[in-house]
Amino acid sequence: MRLSILGAGETGAGTAILALQKGYDVFVSDAGPIADKYKQMLQSHGIKWEEGGHTKSLILQADEIVKSPGIPPTAPIVVQATERGIPILSEIEFASRYTDAQMICITGSNGKTTTTKLIHHILTRAGYDASLAGNVGRSMALQVAEGHHDWYVLELSSFQLENMYQFRANIAIVLNITPDHLDRYDYRIEAYAEAKMRIKQNQTPSDSFIYWRDDDYVPAMLQENPTLASTLCFADTSGNQAAAYVADGIMTIERPRAFTMPVSELSLRGKHNVRNCMAAALAALEAGVSHEALRSALSDFPPVPHRLEPAGEVDGVTYINDSKATNVDACFYALDAMTTPVVLILGGLDKGNDYAQIIPLIKEKCRALVFLGADNSKLHEVFDTLGLLTFDTHSMTDCISACRGVARQGDTVLLSPCCASFDLFNGMAERGNLFKETIKSFTI
Repeated sequence: MRLSILGAGETGAGTAILALQKGYDVFVSDAGPIADKYKQMLQSHGIKWEEGGHTKSLILQADEIVKSPGIPPTAPIVVQATERGIPILSEIEFASRYTDAQMICITGSNGKTTTTKLIHHILTRAGYDASLAGNVGRSMALQVAEGHHDWYVLELSSFQLENMYQFRANIAIVLNITPDHLDRYDYRIEAYAEAKMRIKQNQTPSDSFIYWRDDDYVPAMLQENPTLASTLCFADTSGNQAAAYVADGIMTIERPRAFTMPVSELSLRGKHNVRNCMAAALAALEAGVSHEALRSALSDFPPVPHRLEPAGEVDGVTYINDSKATNVDACFYALDAMTTPVVLILGGLDKGNDYAQIIPLIKEKCRALVFLGADNSKLHEVFDTLGLLTFDTHSMTDCISACRGVARQGDTVLLSPCCASFDLFNGMAERGNLFKETIKSFTI
């Protein structure tokens, strides 16, 4: 069997090593440069690779292709492979063939990383042999090649789910579906939602499907296409079959096992994080975690980097790094959690955003808007009419300088951009780290 792998990052290199271990003839191709770390991994295993372009004659010899999630189905080499009938898989689909571990899988437009890491934290605190993979942690394929885990906790994007077919989630979670990555889905929210809901395919009556009752899409899609798995929904209020909800400041879980905990004792703050905690708690209880371990882990879970992460205080102004807020809904939750006047940093690579949702909160909470992007014209079109002070910046240094000039003592400067970061940065982590480093330079 010959396997071609498109993309030689974390998932591609890991898949190559597992495939070689399982007897495949492996070829790795990356349209861009391959990082030295991954070149060394491939070379140490004698795996053939190329960078800076795709050699069609070598790639299309494959019996199967595993592609990086970031490569769209419209990429020419992917189109050509599809026309030839070559199956195209995700790393998770391929790796799952070679493990019998239990799978807890999390998707959604917002909250995926927090919920995934929280579930992993709960399981490991409870003594489970559990590992992180998917969009966080190390390559699942590489971990399968290196040894066995009883559990995997997987953060799954819509991009990954597009090329998953036989994979089965023992516990599947859909946190929410709001407009995101619509440029990948012909600007159709329905197509994006359908990709997310692939997480429930292949589930059996012994599995569980956890979702937010008040989502605009998931309940209706479940009615149209029910899952065989048992369903558990969480909600902000009780009633209407909610298995988990909040009442009188208490997070209450009725099924699968009764559990209560004051919201004030949760380590995560904000309404959106309470929802994340309910989803994580439902999954943990389904996995058999004890009440004691669950309560302890929910109370001491540390903040996820780049998600409402404190970045420091300068001249009485608090700086918050929410660089992971790459869509409008995530920014909404961040603004909703703010309790002081806000200088909001917006901008980056627009993904077809509709900013109408956050305009009322901006009017209510923001002192000024600072735009950080290569092209801020759409932001000016939308927000200049609000009568707020706006600033146009194209580097992190200029952005922070503008924020310092307008923020007053007691304010919060919030980096919650609504947009992807790839116009000025190599990713949301680089954007967030540079934000933190720039703030730190003013405190030394």
